[in-house]
Amino acid sequence: MTEVDIIISNGLVLTMDENDTVIENGAIAIDGENIIAVGRQEEIEARYISGKIIDATNHLIMPGLINSHTHAAMTCFRGIADDIELMDWLNDYIFPAEAKNVNAELAFWGSLLACAEMIKSGTTTFCDMYIFEDETAKAAKEAGMRCLLGEVLFDFPSPNIKTPAEGLEYTRMLIEKWADDPLINIMVEPHSLYTCSPSLLIDAKALADQYNVPIATHFLENKEEAKQLRKKLGKRATNFLKDINYLDERFFAFHCVCMDEEDIKIFADSGCKVVHNPESNMKLASGVAPVSSMLDHGIVVGLGTDGCASNNNLDMLQEMDTAAKLEKVERLDPTVMSAHTVTHMATCNGARVLGIENLAGSLKAGMKADIITIGLNKPHLTPMYNPYSHLVYAVNGSDVSTVVINGKIVMKDRQLSTINESEVIKRVNKIALGIKKSLGIG
Repeated sequence: MTEVDIIISNGLVLTMDENDTVIENGAIAIDGENIIAVGRQEEIEARYISGKIIDATNHLIMPGLINSHTHAAMTCFRGIADDIELMDWLNDYIFPAEAKNVNAELAFWGSLLACAEMIKSGTTTFCDMYIFEDETAKAAKEAGMRCLLGEVLFDFPSPNIKTPAEGLEYTRMLIEKWADDPLINIMVEPHSLYTCSPSLLIDAKALADQYNVPIATHFLENKEEAKQLRKKLGKRATNFLKDINYLDERFFAFHCVCMDEEDIKIFADSGCKVVHNPESNMKLASGVAPVSSMLDHGIVVGLGTDGCASNNNLDMLQEMDTAAKLEKVERLDPTVMSAHTVTHMATCNGARVLGIENLAGSLKAGMKADIITIGLNKPHLTPMYNPYSHLVYAVNGSDVSTVVINGKIVMKDRQLSTINESEVIKRVNKIALGIKKSLGIG
């Protein structure tokens, strides 16, 4: 018998591995940061012992969810400017609110609040773009969450960065500071083609190439942006990115609502990835991304919530439900975006988008132990015929019971162990009072 740190036992295991293996009465052995073995309960308990057993009777055991695009600290701006068109929302509300209020304190506590919300709804990894991202990295580290993040790069000043050159150097600092950290991974993130000059975009790509890290941006989010870019660039936006050598396997784009068949083919041929953000796209009336066509062309598509100012929550289970239903009604085809497909987008394919498929997104020996359990013994989850359908169409974030990240229990029986939830709520409410005052609200 081999002693291990944790055994999760007697649940229905969705591995999300290459064969989509499902194990009834399954168990997982965890030692240190890693999954040591996955199999039937009797097999695991015959080979391993542990002083820490998590009983998953009447629970689903699966990989933690991956939120492939958000702005964590924007929890502090949740609900501040709703029911407004994208460009007005950004230019008349969000950018001014950020200029007056965003600082290191807001970034840290807003990000820690986001981590609490994400953990409690089953997310174990998030991809973040915002301001003062070193503070978000510190918050994620304290919470025990896995993340891929980068400082947002603009042509104009942000509350943290005064020039594009400073933004690039800050990103370089992040890359070097957090190198080899087991949880924090850094990427390069120019905001968009309409807020970044060609020279900044080129310099950002050079930085990403120097350190061999991912690079991502908001892209073709609505028709107005597509129109602006065509006029600004004098060519198709995807062709512009191709001309400046952006399109490769380390590049992924957020939203991509207005990509047409030619854009999709260019992305597919280049190995680029996409992050779908259906609820944010709906709320801002940006449109519906052609996800079915992307998938048909072989593009790897992940799923993200976007930030709390445009969603307004970070619940990936709710996002999964929306992603499936929106595509069906848009295409008038109930067979597209199956529950199985959407579950892949939120787990193993999300990991592929972020370039961490060797760490997270599936349950098998050698992977990091990023695992959630979902309680099934509830009226709205009874009976269960298909676990994928249940996940997408019936499960709520509040059904998540236990969360393990990198081999550490960060929530058990819905009690957070790495975050003082009441203290974080208190701090963010205090920050919100300052935001209200600065904007003359109430």
